[in-house]
Amino acid sequence: MKKSILFFFLCISFLGISQTQNPTQNSSAVSFQKAEFPGGDNAYRNELFKMIHGYIDMSKYAVNGVFVFSFDIDVDGRTKKLSVSPKVKNSEMFIEDMLFCMKRIKTKWKPATENGIAVKTNYKIKINFISDHFDHD
Repeated sequence: MKKSILFFFLCISFLGISQTQNPTQNSSAVSFQKAEFPGGDNAYRNELFKMIHGYIDMSKYAVNGVFVFSFDIDVDGRTKKLSVSPKVKNSEMFIEDMLFCMKRIKTKWKPATENGIAVKTNYKIKINFISDHFDHD
């Protein structure tokens, strides 16, 4: 009986030891900083609208309302792979024109960082378009 009780306490003590965690494992938390445009989202919208008004004939598109621009920001702070929703008439041309305008912006993004290292990330921004042109098709 004494042997079985001793065996029981030894098993419990080994289980307790095996479930303790190494304190160095918990201290290695991942720090993530999301991408930023100098001046914030509003500064980016203003720059994008300057380029749109300077280079694009918006009468080709029926864009009214809020659109979500989703794009990648690479480790160098450049924008790539734009997608826009909701879709509009001539969506492919609209996306190409918007990507052209985005590339015309000379100010680079501050890329996202993970543990102090720049990483590629996806960024979404809402932009409200108001135009005089309506799609009546």
